[in-house]
Amino acid sequence: MTVILIYLAVGALAGLSAGLFGVGGGLVIVPALIYCFELQAVSPLVAVQLAVGTSLASIVFTSISSVRAHHRHGNVDWSTWWLLAPGIAVGVLGGVALAATLPGERLKLVFGVFALLIALQMALGLMPSAGRGLPARPQTLMAGGVIGFFSALFGIGGGSLTVPFLSWCNVRMQRAVATSAACGLPIAVVGAVTNIYAGFGRVELPQWSSGFVYWPALLAIIVCSTPCAKLGANLAQCLPAGRLKQCFALFLFAVGSHFIYGAL
Repeated sequence: MTVILIYLAVGALAGLSAGLFGVGGGLVIVPALIYCFELQAVSPLVAVQLAVGTSLASIVFTSISSVRAHHRHGNVDWSTWWLLAPGIAVGVLGGVALAATLPGERLKLVFGVFALLIALQMALGLMPSAGRGLPARPQTLMAGGVIGFFSALFGIGGGSLTVPFLSWCNVRMQRAVATSAACGLPIAVVGAVTNIYAGFGRVELPQWSSGFVYWPALLAIIVCSTPCAKLGANLAQCLPAGRLKQCFALFLFAVGSHFIYGAL
């Protein structure tokens, strides 16, 4: 019962952070689930992969809600989405394949470094200067592949990678955020399905797992994340955005440092 309450709290925190800071809940869900799985004595051979797969599965549900809202406002650039989506899908397959073979401690180290980089970007407000339009189709497919690969590796929806890329390509921020949210759907769907396949038959997995997706955690996160995301979005309207992002950057810095220290 205690673990279920923790999962509900993880979902609430993930949704709140997504609404407040404009970043995917995966940056909260993955480290929180790793901690929960350690409390449950889940084998370290699969704990990190299970956290990543469950995070991606949860993003399927939050992404659908987000995409519908952005589409109603006419902000999703579907032509750009169609250019990126095939590359994203292929990249996700590669990211899941690598994550499934990496030792848990090595994957923790990689996630820790990524968390530190995102913390630095958020703390300093670093964004590439808009300098060009979208590249030709082959290059855009490659960009989608890179986004999909790292998103699947870290269990995130890809917004922290897609938004900077689209901004660099002179896509206005509102449209970049909306299109990024739409790109999160193929990342999450392909990532969830591939993680179920990649972990199928692993004897180290706990009961109620389908491959690298743990259903009790997934269902608890879904229940809380969506309403809390709306609450976070409302709070973001009346709180200083810069200070909020700095606070979340400190959180990510602490998480990243902890993972890197524990993996060395």
